Amino acid sequence: MPANNQPPQNNTAGQQNNNQAPGVPENKALTLQEKNIAENVLARITEMQNAKSIDIPPNYSAANALKSAWLIIQEVVDKDKNLALTVCSKDSIAQALLNMVIQGLNPVKHQCYFIVRGKKLTMQRSYHGTQVATKRLDGILDIYGNVIYEGDEFEYEIDTITGLKKVLKHKQELKNINPDKILGAYATITRKERPPFVEIMNIEQIKKAWNQGDMKGDSKAHNNFRDEMCIKSVINRGCKKILESSDDSGILIDSLRNTPDIEDLPEEPYEEVATELSDKANKEVLDIKKPEEPKPEVKEEPKPEPAAPSKGNGRSKAQAEPTLDGPGF
Repeated sequence: MPANNQPPQNNTAGQQNNNQAPGVPENKALTLQEKNIAENVLARITEMQNAKSIDIPPNYSAANALKSAWLIIQEVVDKDKNLALTVCSKDSIAQALLNMVIQGLNPVKHQCYFIVRGKKLTMQRSYHGTQVATKRLDGILDIYGNVIYEGDEFEYEIDTITGLKKVLKHKQELKNINPDKILGAYATITRKERPPFVEIMNIEQIKKAWNQGDMKGDSKAHNNFRDEMCIKSVINRGCKKILESSDDSGILIDSLRNTPDIEDLPEEPYEEVATELSDKANKEVLDIKKPEEPKPEVKEEPKPEPAAPSKGNGRSKAQAEPTLDGPGF
């Protein structure tokens, strides 16, 4: 095929791989890049753990999370459909992976997403990830949200001294649940030895939050799961206030504050890639070929000599009496 007929993405990839060693296939070069970036991130994480500047959750495997993230990143593209690995800087990729590990997030569980912004790869939390990360702060117990519908009996008050909101009553009947009749939503964040933190938003505030996203509140998720998206928005807002007001200091809180939440869900292909990884993210596939077993020798039996034609019907004995050995065709 002539060079000027090559697909544009191949030309872009070639321009970005000028440092690739001659004769090294592109997929091999990406494998080497993965090894270098992953090793650097793991080495940095080890340094911070040894210095006791970060505390990785005991049930969190940084190595497995990095493997899962790399598989996903290989499918991430920018707005022009160019692969992120061919357009994003190595430093930005490493920083995105580092923030993921510091916050203890798992991309396979949709706790974070990798998105290209210009020439940088960014790690952005989903609201599931925001809950996971917020719970890592000292004193946070649990986070949950509820929707307020027309017909609900809902009352709350504001403490004039602390400024904290307190839900006094929320009585809801099954007949009230209607995505087209949502009045608002609230998030409750329970804390050790402190009163719960409550964030309340009416539907107009929620819609303004949706307008900040790329889809302007008009994605499939917003249209089909309006109640869940309302809860998502109010939880994001409540957690953001907790993060901003936290007295904690160090690498974790800095990473949390510098990582934006994602208001809109990514496109479906990205979701499918992440879902497919759930069964294989923590497994290492070895390319081991099974040796071929020798085929047994088949000895051909000598063909019987044709019998002399019998008198009467003109057929041989073999034709008149088919053998029982074999299928008999």
